[in-house]
Amino acid sequence: MTVLIVDDNAMNVLVIEEMLKRAGYVDFQSAQSAEEMFALLAGEGDVNGNAPLLGRVDLILLDVMMPMMDGIEACRRLQADARYKDIPVIMVTAVGDSRKLAEALDAGASDFVTKPINKIELLARIRSALKLKRELDWHKERDARLREELLLARQVQESVLPDEVNDSRVRIRAYYQASEELAGDLYAWHRIDDNRWAIAVIDTMGHGISSSLMSMFIASILKEAIGTLWSPERVFKELNRRLTGLQWENELIHYYCTGIYATLDLERRRLDYINAGHPPGYLFSAKGERPEELSVSCPPLGLFDKLELASRSIPLSSEGELILFTDGIFGLFEGSDEARLAQLADYLQARGSEADLERLVRSAPSDGRSDDRCVVKAEIRLGGAPV
Repeated sequence: MTVLIVDDNAMNVLVIEEMLKRAGYVDFQSAQSAEEMFALLAGEGDVNGNAPLLGRVDLILLDVMMPMMDGIEACRRLQADARYKDIPVIMVTAVGDSRKLAEALDAGASDFVTKPINKIELLARIRSALKLKRELDWHKERDARLREELLLARQVQESVLPDEVNDSRVRIRAYYQASEELAGDLYAWHRIDDNRWAIAVIDTMGHGISSSLMSMFIASILKEAIGTLWSPERVFKELNRRLTGLQWENELIHYYCTGIYATLDLERRRLDYINAGHPPGYLFSAKGERPEELSVSCPPLGLFDKLELASRSIPLSSEGELILFTDGIFGLFEGSDEARLAQLADYLQARGSEADLERLVRSAPSDGRSDDRCVVKAEIRLGGAPV
């Protein structure tokens, strides 16, 4: 553990060094001014040949009264610098100078000792400060590992999301912004055969690690179910069965999800869907009319063992756009839920370009709440008369 002693009085430095030596501390260094301290901390060394201390200081003993820059101002600068703000600072101050002591603590000092220095008091405060520094370093190391693991988990999570589709009759693309390192929103699409596509948007309960794990679990179910079951009723029935089959230690906690699952039959020109407690999707026609709503048709998935699942159908025109989204988008608008939904419909109808949708998911929410945002847009270009 490295201790840095900062004092313009050579005798004070000598006394403190001797106390530290006799207490068994061997790694300490001194500076005669705040400027010299910052030079050592920044890795520049000093004129006396002392080695730079960049990243190696565990504690600073800082005298309050020094020329040029006093200890209080030096402490403020230490706290303002991200490289040094976690180094505990023990201020050395004169007896009875309570005003200076209060200023030092307000500037960010973690503790203090008074002159003349009492050895027992000094060593006790040093032990306490170094213990705090060890605990802080442990937490920082753990947080760094957690961030690395979250980054890896984010990459894995994003790897299961489908790539953009762009063929002669259908173009599908997602616009996505996670509120945290991990997200609970999920989208998927799958080509069933030459004439049929399946598209799903899912929003799992909550945020963070638990929500992201649930979304990965749901993604694995969807991948299997869409390829084998494909119809809205059968896919959501299977997803609900798997979610309600999960066993939780806390009976008061139930993880569930809302979602829309839609199939596009390009030959029969029909859209079939089920909306499980999710915000309604929109099917826009090329004529500029008000969009068809994919309104709620059943409760969210994962709450009830049995659900009445019946798909609804909407005819497809020769040209149109299907837009599905999660409720995080609502945070960009103001008013009641109905008012926000109406504002979103107007926005999508008037400004549905790629740049507009990117701006939509990345804008700051008006309500100040952070939430995942997802928009999936499927452009349908059939042409000719229906079969």
